[in-house]
Amino acid sequence: MIKVTLVKSPIGSVKAVKETVASLGLTKLNSFRTFEDSPALRGKLKKVAHLVKVEEE
Repeated sequence: MIKVTLVKSPIGSVKAVKETVASLGLTKLNSFRTFEDSPALRGKLKKVAHLVKVEEE
């Protein structure tokens, strides 16, 4: 399981980054979601690595 927390606002980011954050279900700062590990998830996290904190559980 992977816990993803939004730690920086996507305001001012390009549209693709904002859409990726939204697709992860992260709406407000410090909101978090837990996901099963998958290659698709890893790709999304790589794209928004500068905005999120990732913890492996």
